[in-house]
Amino acid sequence: MSLTSLGASEIRSLVAAKEVKAEEVVRAFLEQIERRELEVAAFLSVEGEKALEQAKALDRKKDKGCLAGVPIAVKDNILIKGMRATCGSRILENYVAPYSASAVEKLAAEDAIFIGKTNLDEFAMGSSTENSAFFVTRNPWDLSRVPGGSSGGSAAAVAAGEAAAALGSDTGGSVRQPAAFCGVVGLKPTYGRVSRYGLVAYASSLDQIGPLTKTVEDCALLTQVISGPDGRDSTLADRPVPDFSKEMKEKLGPFKAAHLKEKLIEKIDPEVKNIYWKTLNSLQDLGGELIEMDFPSWEYALPCYYIIAPSEASSNLARYDGVRYGYRHPEYSNLREMYLKTRTSGFGEEVKRRILLGTFALSSGYYDAYYLKAGRTRQLVSREFDRAFAEVDYIVTPTAPEPAFPVGAKKDPIAMYLSDMFTVSANLAGCPAISVPCGWSREGLPVGLQVIGNHFQEGRLFQLAFLLEKKVKFGNNRNIINWKEER
Repeated sequence: MSLTSLGASEIRSLVAAKEVKAEEVVRAFLEQIERRELEVAAFLSVEGEKALEQAKALDRKKDKGCLAGVPIAVKDNILIKGMRATCGSRILENYVAPYSASAVEKLAAEDAIFIGKTNLDEFAMGSSTENSAFFVTRNPWDLSRVPGGSSGGSAAAVAAGEAAAALGSDTGGSVRQPAAFCGVVGLKPTYGRVSRYGLVAYASSLDQIGPLTKTVEDCALLTQVISGPDGRDSTLADRPVPDFSKEMKEKLGPFKAAHLKEKLIEKIDPEVKNIYWKTLNSLQDLGGELIEMDFPSWEYALPCYYIIAPSEASSNLARYDGVRYGYRHPEYSNLREMYLKTRTSGFGEEVKRRILLGTFALSSGYYDAYYLKAGRTRQLVSREFDRAFAEVDYIVTPTAPEPAFPVGAKKDPIAMYLSDMFTVSANLAGCPAISVPCGWSREGLPVGLQVIGNHFQEGRLFQLAFLLEKKVKFGNNRNIINWKEER
């Protein structure tokens, strides 16, 4: 087994025990990027020289952090000082970050090594990574298919062995859906658990930074590192950060899990539905009591999300006007024309579509009919989750309604938006949710299970996900002994 097939926890153990040097680890991942990147196209930029410099300095360091030598990829809407931060958009093509995101600083403090910035749907608006202004990322399991989105580059990098772990952002499922498509683990933490400082805003009341990893153990480790205090984000909750890695391995005991009524999943891919029911049986084997629950507002969550998120985006993206930073159209005769030409040529079609949708929903005469009504629906979704968690410990759903679909298959924006039908509710309610690989389609494509927990109960999510990972035996949990024997 090669170094690039190992997860973050395994690599840090090897580096800490001095069985392998951080420089050797980084070189192995850079070689893997060289081998696979032409076909996968996960990275917008690879920082090979910087990563090697970090690794060499780390090898000379006496006291190493808990992520020592772990190569991590970072979605290109999360800032790393001195590196480009394009957000997958022409309008920020040459923007270099003047500071680092809080999550990046915390990873760096634990000696993680940043190997590059990954591709994404422009400004995180999409479910396939086809909306990047630069190129389309491919699914490592089948290069004719998408990796999901908008964190498709991060998910693909981990699945292809080009990074040991990655950071993504999740506004309506953008960590969990690509995790499911690429057969990796992805977590959206509770809103307020991880600082959003240094994350380029899409929809500020929904955005969260989350990890994409090879195993649940790695996911718990990264979440623990990036969580916690940061005075630069006023929405961050003043809550202690538990030892997720320790909680994950504690005895779970009997638990109750809610699953969706048939009417909410009747139109999804038959293979996904079948794998979902089989995985529910696995939960029973683990000591779970399954309870069928009705969520009356669930079917309204998706349209609610696609009013609230574009509305916030129309406000957040107003800053990209060619005045202060980013791209400015070279030909204009007055300020108004500069705005018009800059934004018209700088933004892609999907971003412009959502700006227009959000501006319309917030406009005079339509605010009450659309945005205000969506806000009330969001409250209903949140209250339904509160009532559910008064009775159960988890809500379990498919992560996505289908396996990874072919590149170019979803030309209709509405068809693309339906990819988020199971994930947006957790963002609207602010709850933590994790996607874990749970099976394969007949075509050899990964399928994910989503487990939603109550606010700030990430530890409980990791407990169940860890047991489920072992029960399903998906294949991402690498045996470190094999690698040692081959070496």
